[in-house]
Amino acid sequence: MKYLTTLLLFAALITLGHAEMKCEAGKCTTGKTTGNKKVPAKPDTRQQVPTIKKQERNNQKPTVKQLFNVLTIKVIKKQVAPEQTNYGYIIPEDDRKTDVVAWFGGFVVELYADKRFMHVKKGEPLAKVYSPEVYKAKQDYLNALNFNDKRPSPAMVKGSRIKLQLLNISAEEISEIAKRRKAPEYTTLYAPADGWIFEKKINEGSAFTSSETLFEIVDIAEVWMEAKLYQNQLEKLAKLEHFTVKAEGISHTFKAKKSLLYPALDPKEATATLRLVIDNKEELLKPGMYATLQASTRAQERLLLPRTAVIRKSGKWYVFLATEFKGEYLPLEVKVKPVDNTYFEVLEGLKEGDEVVNNALFMMDSDAQINSIY
Repeated sequence: MKYLTTLLLFAALITLGHAEMKCEAGKCTTGKTTGNKKVPAKPDTRQQVPTIKKQERNNQKPTVKQLFNVLTIKVIKKQVAPEQTNYGYIIPEDDRKTDVVAWFGGFVVELYADKRFMHVKKGEPLAKVYSPEVYKAKQDYLNALNFNDKRPSPAMVKGSRIKLQLLNISAEEISEIAKRRKAPEYTTLYAPADGWIFEKKINEGSAFTSSETLFEIVDIAEVWMEAKLYQNQLEKLAKLEHFTVKAEGISHTFKAKKSLLYPALDPKEATATLRLVIDNKEELLKPGMYATLQASTRAQERLLLPRTAVIRKSGKWYVFLATEFKGEYLPLEVKVKPVDNTYFEVLEGLKEGDEVVNNALFMMDSDAQINSIY
């Protein structure tokens, strides 16, 4: 009996201990008032991402708020000339091409200009030829001179000399016949102009006929550029005053003069051709080169923004204007037109000195759309 009483007492003590432990944990159901243990909330350590707030502060329009580093730039006035870029090819001038044509038939005895693209100077020998027709005319002139010594016959001498001239025999060679009183069998063809031999149609030993072109000599001290213009550029052509030409691989920039707008367009490309004259004394430009033409109007003072500060949305142009509140920017519609590859001219919406965002436009535009600011 004593053992049973001890066992019951021990069980009661255990039950009481469990109840006290529950009360300490705030789960006591014995009717006693207990407080729950409050665990502090874990601080939010996530980085604060830049957000866009749609707000009305002092009755202003909604703005974009950016906490990251934003570069801004001011609208400026500057003397600039709008530029237009076109492309084309360098070609020889038509009036600087010279054909060496035989005015008689014959055979090539010796060829001095024996390679294409040789450079020759005016009066330099090109070939030694034999022509039965020319040799007979020389003999007639010589006989007329000899007869004139015995019985003056100036008309005969003059007629035989004119015949040689009509065969394109040089004045020097005619004078040599009169001086030496001897008619040489061979005749020399001379270069009629300075330039490069672009075409050579005879070789040593070749036969040729009268009126046949033997050489084409091209002088490239002055060349043309044929630039292609689109139809919508023709209206502005009259306002363009300054033309510069640049060819890839050549550091030098060439000034050009507007010469002629061809009266017909290329139907395949719907482009017009503008001819320009370029001084090429150093012969750096070669026919066939692909070149870039920069054309500009007279310089005027214009309101400018770099292209990086303007973004196009739904057919309209926008900038992000800096507000009086730091880090907040107002999307603003503007009217602009391109000046060159670097600048837009501001036509409406901004004035000189206004400060706008010059970078991060994509991020700001995305935020503005998400928050329905514009």
